[in-house]
Parts: sequence; structure tokens; C-alpha cells
Amino acid sequence: MNYDTFVDQVAQRAGVPSTRAVELTRATLETLAERLTGGEALDLAAQLPKPLQLLLRKTPTTEHADRFGAAEFVARVGQRADVDSPAARSGIRAVFVTLREAITGGEFDDVAAQLPRDYRDLVEPAMAPGASLRRA
Repeated sequence: MNYDTFVDQVAQRAGVPSTRAVELTRATLETLAERLTGGEALDLAAQLPKPLQLLLRKTPTTEHADRFGAAEFVARVGQRADVDSPAARSGIRAVFVTLREAITGGEFDDVAAQLPRDYRDLVEPAMAPGASLRRA
């Protein structure tokens, strides 16, 4: 999936203009990069278009995952994208569903496996029917 298609899909799913979809995508992927281990962020980035890869870069000081829950994830995305909590949640779900289509199922499962159960509401709309988060 190319960058423009990714953004268009997020815009359609979130019901927002493309400019807002760009901000929601950026905010979600930057926050996800903080939550994932460095290796997993790199694996995810390798399957995305170049502009999105840059959002997932880790540095030696960010190699380890920052452990925070879903509420903090939503708050960080909202702050980065300058949107309220409901808009952030909608955008995050749209990005996860689009990610699921843009990358392999195995890679998406690896990403989801690093997220605790309280992310269920954000991630499960993107998962295959019958799938659920594997970690407690």
C-alpha cells in the first residue's frame, strides 16, 4: 500500500479530511513507536511506505518499549494531533485497521502481542474475526 492510499483509507475510516488523517496517522505511529520495542518498530516500519517508516524510527535511547496503557496512548495521540479523546480514539482505530491491511497478518499479530489487554477497544476492530489480544 502506498502512502496516499494509506492516508485516504484512514481519512475514510475516521470520517475526517486528508489533512487531519495525516496528523492522526503521524500521531498514532509516533506513539506506537514509543510503545513497541525497537526491533518490533523496525519490523513494522519495513513493511510501510517511506514517509511512514520515518515515524517509527527508534534511537539507542528508545530501544525499549515505554510501558503505558491505552488511556495514555489515546491522550498522547490526542495531544500530538491536537484533537479531543473521541477523535483520537476514532483516528487510532482507523490507523490500526489500515495498518492491518498494509502489512502482513503475522507482523500485525506481533505488534498486537506487545499491547496489553486494555488496548482491546483500539486494536480488535483491525483483527481477524475471532482473534483477540494474546497478552494480559
